[in-house]
Amino acid sequence: MSDLKTRFDEAVNYIQNAEGDFKPSNEMKLEFYALYKQATEGDVSGKRPGMMDFVGRAKYDAWEKVKGMSSEEAMQKYIDKLEALK
Repeated sequence: MSDLKTRFDEAVNYIQNAEGDFKPSNEMKLEFYALYKQATEGDVSGKRPGMMDFVGRAKYDAWEKVKGMSSEEAMQKYIDKLEALK
């Protein structure tokens, strides 16, 4: 496993198990979500959720903003964003 993938996995684990002082805003959560999905699944696919699915629609839109980004770039941005918060 590459060093980038290892660091990415550690960052994901930190975010998923964050406790205490780490209280990201909803906007920040969406940014992390979008970068995670881009890194692990690639470009967004499927139909945009309907207007009444506020959460699904926000997630879709956030993921769509990083469309075309490589998996490696998304991993690095995820790590960099977390490091900037620490």
